[in-house]
Amino acid sequence: MDASLGHCRASAPLAGEKASSPAEGRARQAKRPPYNSRSETAAHLELKRLALLWAQENGYPIAALEVSLPQCRYRADVAAYRPQKNGALGHTAVFECKQSAPDLRRDAFRSPQTLARLESVYRRRQILEKHLRIHYPTLRTGESLFPEWDAHDFAAIEHRGYARVTRELSALQNQLRDGRKFEKLSRYACVNLFFLVAPNELLREPEAPLGWGLLVEKAGALTLQRKPVWHDSPETVRLRVLQKIAAVGTRQTNRRLEIAPARPALRP
Repeated sequence: MDASLGHCRASAPLAGEKASSPAEGRARQAKRPPYNSRSETAAHLELKRLALLWAQENGYPIAALEVSLPQCRYRADVAAYRPQKNGALGHTAVFECKQSAPDLRRDAFRSPQTLARLESVYRRRQILEKHLRIHYPTLRTGESLFPEWDAHDFAAIEHRGYARVTRELSALQNQLRDGRKFEKLSRYACVNLFFLVAPNELLREPEAPLGWGLLVEKAGALTLQRKPVWHDSPETVRLRVLQKIAAVGTRQTNRRLEIAPARPALRP
């Protein structure tokens, strides 16, 4: 209650103080940071900077920090857009940065037995994928981050052994970390590609969420340790992501130039 009263007193002009105009209020609002940067560590901010740089150096020239995603209530650390040469709507990508183990996983479930089982199941899945690529060459999707890499739609053949291994791997990963955000983002297909960005030796490849690429930071640079799986994101959703990236860029430009455009008048 005291906090609310204090907020009201701070909002109202004091005796002898000139009330601020709507334009001055908009100017103060424009100067506010886009997110609570005080609570963000330097390590996490550096990972976001490296992810932004990596995206632009790898074909995603349009990118921004702290972008709200459509179809869900999550906000991406970095969202990026890759235009198409033929003028068609391009591709989108999300980068989620994790700086520490508590930020990524549930420590209570990080037992040697769980980790060992995770490694075993992950190797089994890799062996199955290797053989399925040989026996089912038609599973190539033709869509990937780089032209020389082709993803494979292993779910199309409904292989029971592969489906069983994938379910167990997903369950083990959810024991080691709070996988709800990773799982929901993939299921909602907010973008085409998802990347997890983490410091070197923070986690092993089998611990990375299924379908996500893994970018590892070492000596001030990011290395792609595991490529992502392509997700079919609808054109309407990709367009909304592009619009949200543009909106973030516009707000940041307004803050840098210290301008606060008036809201357009509503037409009758």
